[in-house]
Amino acid sequence: MKRFFSDDSFWNTPIGADCRVDQDGDRLISLLADKEDRGFWLNIKQWTIPVYRVDAATPRRTVGPRFPGKTGHGPGFGKDVPIPDDALPDPQGDAHLAVVDWQDNLAWDMWGAARDLDGEWQSGTGMVYPLDGTGVFDRNAFPVKDGESIHKYGPSRASGVPAIAGLIMHHEVAAGRIRHKLVFGSKRNAFKKFIYPPACWTDGHLDDGLPEGCIVQLDPELDLDRFGLAPGACAVARALQDYGAVNVDNAGGSGLYGEGLYGHPARTWEGLLGETDLLQIGMGHFRVLAIENVIEMGDVAIRNSGWGKD
Repeated sequence: MKRFFSDDSFWNTPIGADCRVDQDGDRLISLLADKEDRGFWLNIKQWTIPVYRVDAATPRRTVGPRFPGKTGHGPGFGKDVPIPDDALPDPQGDAHLAVVDWQDNLAWDMWGAARDLDGEWQSGTGMVYPLDGTGVFDRNAFPVKDGESIHKYGPSRASGVPAIAGLIMHHEVAAGRIRHKLVFGSKRNAFKKFIYPPACWTDGHLDDGLPEGCIVQLDPELDLDRFGLAPGACAVARALQDYGAVNVDNAGGSGLYGEGLYGHPARTWEGLLGETDLLQIGMGHFRVLAIENVIEMGDVAIRNSGWGKD
């Protein structure tokens, strides 16, 4: 079963038995457990990343900038982007879309993707990168200034990680095994604090919040049988124990990101995985791994907007 990125990449490396837990982890986990978020939701029907497989026969498109001056495309993105005729971005506000070409080992991802009535494509952001690479962007390659959004320079995630990194993929859950780190969004992310690698930036807004790029792990000693999980949910839970989940974005709650199946009528999450399947595993069973290599820079837009404040 193919995984995105190289076998020795950050994303595909299991958490070792000698990992260290952050001394402030209990407080940070309590932030994730705020109000209704007693556990992790699963973003598989909305706020997802649709992923389409493409090849040499897929039509090539020119994808223009959708919000010039506010967001932008990374190097090499825009021309000859393979997008299937039936491709659909996520219908929520982020409108993510990704395509992967296993023949040429390339991936393209977008935020704010849209097709107009003439069939022409535009996107707010755009990146192209190797599928067999590290899956970690070189943060020095982005001329982002403190206070700006990294969306101006191509990355589709506010943390500056590839949009396809850490996704819960349909074929993995169907096979009963996920062999990589997962990713999640939170509404309690730290202001101007992120961890590189893997994050290149942050849009966090909360003093002493959870840094984007940090790893949260489900207690590896926890007996999953006690929860009576369905096979699909058990596969996700095991990945949370073996690989953990990385904080990559702001969100309205604590949610793990899965593949969006829009435009894939032959595949469905129904009967395989549900949005609430992990809520019974409370946040108290999770821990934050040691927070190191913190960089103190980031976007200020969300902080200034007042979003996420009670």
